[in-house]
Amino acid sequence: MDAKVRVHGHFNGLKTTLLFALMWAVIMLIWWATGGTRQTLGIYIVIGLATTFFSYWFSDKLAIASMGAREVSEAEAPEIYQIVRELSAKAGKPMPRIYIAPTMSPNAFATGRNERHAAVCCTQGILQILNARELRGVLGHELMHVYNHDILTSAIASAMATVITYLGYSLMYIGGGNSRDDRDGGSGGLGLVGVLLSVILAPIAASLIQMAISRTREYDADEDGSLLTGDPEALASALNKISYGAQTTPMRKTAGTQSVSAMMIANPFSAAGFSKLFSTHPPTDQRIARLMEMAREMNGTPVSAPTYSTRVLR
Repeated sequence: MDAKVRVHGHFNGLKTTLLFALMWAVIMLIWWATGGTRQTLGIYIVIGLATTFFSYWFSDKLAIASMGAREVSEAEAPEIYQIVRELSAKAGKPMPRIYIAPTMSPNAFATGRNERHAAVCCTQGILQILNARELRGVLGHELMHVYNHDILTSAIASAMATVITYLGYSLMYIGGGNSRDDRDGGSGGLGLVGVLLSVILAPIAASLIQMAISRTREYDADEDGSLLTGDPEALASALNKISYGAQTTPMRKTAGTQSVSAMMIANPFSAAGFSKLFSTHPPTDQRIARLMEMAREMNGTPVSAPTYSTRVLR
């Protein structure tokens, strides 16, 4: 089975392209409304790209350090190595490095700018609650984030969000003096409106679009990872356990954990009310429903409630 075969029913690639286009439209709208110059727009684009290139190039080191994770040997985690080796060989990709993070909040993430600089990290908590079959589903999901170049996608989205945010905040200080109304002899009202919209709405819009891009990538990794493992039900069961575990044992919020949270398989923090709007992850029940539907399509028969081994990894 080709691990790179996509499930085309949700058109997530097209959605991501449209969201990138929308983000560029927001940038150009801010630039037009505030009468910015070409030089001004170029400065912010350079700042955003430079910042994101650094975070992308060193993504694995930054993410691992933020979680306080350590690399483990095959002797320390033989079952994880066995699963990852099998799946990476099936996908025809190099074996990534394996890390374990010292937190009991159940989660996992993959990082690295390409397949040869990839790392997969599991928390101690996830190894306590998942059996081997479920962990295989999770690792398949995480490997597909690397194989689908989602780190690059996230980096581009971050760069564009940075440009939008810088444009908005900087206008608090430089104002709208070069607005179209000023150039046309008007009162500068459009410039003031443009500044206010940029300062208040632009960062929110950038965050929402960035979150939407992240959500489409999660759906892709769910589907492609399940094609790699051939077992969507296992990932569905794992997501159910991880979501419950993350709510009962949420990860401590620090600058480091917040920077890595979007890369994790599930939201590591307690999300309720308005905060759900800015969640980088789709609702778990929707992800599970998609996976169970995928299992029905793969099996060609109705899927009953799955039974799983009670053995857990230590």
